[in-house]
Amino acid sequence: MKRSVATPDCPALVLGHPLFQGLPPECGAQLLLNMAILHVQDGETLFNEGDEAIEYLYVLSGQVEVLRHTQEGLERVFHIFRTGQLLAETAMFMSHGRYPMQARARGDGIVLCLKRQGLLAVCQAWPELALRLLARLSDQIYRRINEVEWFSDSTAAQRLAEYLLRLPEEADGRIRLPLTQRQLAVHLGVRAETLSRMLAEWVSHKRIQGARREWQVLDYPFLEQLAQAARRAF
Repeated sequence: MKRSVATPDCPALVLGHPLFQGLPPECGAQLLLNMAILHVQDGETLFNEGDEAIEYLYVLSGQVEVLRHTQEGLERVFHIFRTGQLLAETAMFMSHGRYPMQARARGDGIVLCLKRQGLLAVCQAWPELALRLLARLSDQIYRRINEVEWFSDSTAAQRLAEYLLRLPEEADGRIRLPLTQRQLAVHLGVRAETLSRMLAEWVSHKRIQGARREWQVLDYPFLEQLAQAARRAF
């Protein structure tokens, strides 16, 4: 990884994020104090679970995944952050002062490193930012609660159907899995063998087609019917 001084266009990009829109100029200067650019290569770790949480990140290019390792040593990827997104900003407020997950580059990329101290100072000076962060954190907690219920009340097939339907389609109608099949199995709470068997069964019944990380949905009504039972109204 290589650190460098932020370029002139970086402040506008960060302050254009919805979280910071309308920020008073003096608060913007405080927020961006000691900001730096970090150039990362594929697979490099930006921070580890348990490291001191002194910076949060803005993705300028590329992708960053946040993950934990299970007791069996398997990777559980919680989220993939893309260009224009912030990550680890809520970790700046944790009482233990440490990152709760590991962050790792997916492909080469560039991120901006913003300081915890500046974010806390701006929240004190401009309470509107604190309220926005509180709403953001509340939404994240709500999503996690729904995910817990989703895991406990849905079948493996329902979870896989919902996951596939949420993936964006490419121009040719295909969808690309952002996770390896082993990572996807951990994400869905099933054994890798179970996931492989489900995919093979759906291929044989012409519900989907493809292999590895490249797939195409052939029977949307089938997947929608499966997924609908596990969805909440809000």
